Amino acid sequence: MSERAPRAIAGTVDVVVIGAGHSGLAMSHLLGRRSIGHVVLEQGEVANSWRTQRWDSMRLLTPNWMARLPGHAYRGDDPDGYMRAGALADFISAYARSISAPVLTRTAVGRVSRGGHGFRVETSRGDWLCRAVVLATGAFGKPSVPGLAESVPAGIEQISASTYRNPRQLGPGGVLVVGASATGLQLAQEIQSSGRPVTLAVGEHVRLPRLYRQRDIQWWMLATGVLDQRIEEVDDPDRARRVPSPQLAGTPERATLDLNVLQRQGVRVVGRLMGIRGATAQFSGSLRNVCALADLKMNRLLASIDQWAEANRPEGIGPVERFAPTQIGEAPPLSLQLGDDISTVLWATGFQPDFSWLDLPVFDAKGQLRHDRGVAGVPGLYVLGLPYLRRRKSSFIHGAEDDARELTAHLAAYLDSKAERAMPLRAVAN
Repeated sequence: MSERAPRAIAGTVDVVVIGAGHSGLAMSHLLGRRSIGHVVLEQGEVANSWRTQRWDSMRLLTPNWMARLPGHAYRGDDPDGYMRAGALADFISAYARSISAPVLTRTAVGRVSRGGHGFRVETSRGDWLCRAVVLATGAFGKPSVPGLAESVPAGIEQISASTYRNPRQLGPGGVLVVGASATGLQLAQEIQSSGRPVTLAVGEHVRLPRLYRQRDIQWWMLATGVLDQRIEEVDDPDRARRVPSPQLAGTPERATLDLNVLQRQGVRVVGRLMGIRGATAQFSGSLRNVCALADLKMNRLLASIDQWAEANRPEGIGPVERFAPTQIGEAPPLSLQLGDDISTVLWATGFQPDFSWLDLPVFDAKGQLRHDRGVAGVPGLYVLGLPYLRRRKSSFIHGAEDDARELTAHLAAYLDSKAERAMPLRAVAN
């Protein structure tokens, strides 16, 4: 086998941060505060995924007042509103400018491997040599589409939430939306409103009201400490990290979106998609039990909020509320004919990180990145922005600061344990 041709060296630096989204930039700010030389590599533009991988009508699930990063907070005139994806991209871009982040845009990372006294990061614009690497590409690298997608008949259109933009790109006929977390519910509602009949396949989900006792549910989650719960405090960390996103939508009306709302609007609700045989889609018969469990967990949360409110007496809250149970018909269908009832399948089954370019022994038997609260199995390698990385809020915009601060401290100690720092960062231009 021939040896690889020598590659050009773009620079030498203490730390390479991969990804110029909110997590990567928060890390950059905190590294800069410690005078740790670093560069931030981004394959597109700053906040690229928010500009290129979101549907047109998407809004954040958190109110604007929660949009904050180290040294930077929302200062607009609609604190209780919910930013569109483009507005959030602008918010993050403004942050990058305000902290003078050393971002190198349009620089795709092709491989990260061991090299010299640390790591070699190969990019489309030359290679970087560094002592530490921070993976800040987030949890939404690629859609998590189940294997049974391969069984969908050839004549049925398939699309994932990452490539969906609006109903106009869909053909005529019924749409099966698979997945009933925040994305699935929002897209089911939008597509149903476009005149296409929608069937929603529902598995495990988290039901929450948008407003509770006149406050956004996220306000309560923050005030009561739920969002600050650390991963060490939960009984099953792996399961906690797999909990789906809550059924919420950010709308100007601050309206609750749940299965009852969708069914009143004409969406047909069925159980979890279990298999496809020929042209027949088969669904679980446990829909009623799954919904009852989601209702039970919601009511437990609301009861804990009431208990906290009674003890702390916050001003301006409303009376105790409870919500109608999820309504399920007498006999939800257990099968549907693809082609007759359904012409499009939309996979709203979540996302997963994409570390395919990571050439390091840090993956488990399932191909998942092994890490301890963001500290990976290879010394000097860190990860940010994954669900419940260190806290329940880890993947939220406002959750990046605490995680980044703790990981920066760990990273600085790691660098200090080495004989010497890397050479100063070469000039970087966007």
